[in-house]
Amino acid sequence: MTLKAIKVSEENYRWLSSVAGSFQKTKGRPVSIDEALSSLRTKDLSDLAGSWTMSDKEAAQFEKNVRDGWKKWKLKSV
Repeated sequence: MTLKAIKVSEENYRWLSSVAGSFQKTKGRPVSIDEALSSLRTKDLSDLAGSWTMSDKEAAQFEKNVRDGWKKWKLKSV
């Protein structure tokens, strides 16, 4: 395995650390961020359903961001 360095924002690093912490509680042993990322990669998006706790305002903002993101998506024909 070749190790690579990547840059992530402070916000994403904190999120990754919290994911690793939650995974560590589930596993009952120390877990690396790499192992936590691997566990997320193998899940379906539907596995995350209901896992976020957010206010109605945060949910509305999330939905708006998704809609705005899809408006920017451009299809390319090959």
